[in-house]
Amino acid sequence: MEQYKEIAPRLTGLRESIGWTISEMADLLGVSEETVAGYESATVEIPVGYLLDVSRLCRVDLTTLISGREPHLKSHALVRKGEGFAVDRRKDYDYKSLGYKFAGREMEPFLISVPPKDGDTMTETSHRGQEFIYLLEGRLELRLGGEPLILEPGDSVYFDSSTPHAMRGLDGREARFIDVIL
Repeated sequence: MEQYKEIAPRLTGLRESIGWTISEMADLLGVSEETVAGYESATVEIPVGYLLDVSRLCRVDLTTLISGREPHLKSHALVRKGEGFAVDRRKDYDYKSLGYKFAGREMEPFLISVPPKDGDTMTETSHRGQEFIYLLEGRLELRLGGEPLILEPGDSVYFDSSTPHAMRGLDGREARFIDVIL
């Protein structure tokens, strides 16, 4: 079962527990009612940016929203190599949350692997906040507002997440990077 199908009922339950209609939630998040309904009905994959926006708006930890479990560490949270909470929310990207154990996070750090793909199949997303990417392995094409940026290991980019963006690995290889979303 795709993870977004487990997240969808938590989104609905959270919205209903606050007492908001789908229309009110859509207005508060700046998205359409169809978008909210699609995510809550588990018929559409849920972008991490949307989950971040909901978690911030509703003052619920992102880990809780995704997993149904509460993070509990407050002084520090060590995540060893190969660990991380798998956030299987998109078929084409491998997300691992690196801050999932820490309660009250003000940023969301991820280790992300993006496969190579045809440039015509890149799907843009946008969400509130800011984002920092540091490329570890491979080569990455990051399209920001339609403009392609090519990153090599050691390169980084900081951008406004409301700018439509899409990514793909280049040279027939996946790209691995640290992505911190604020």
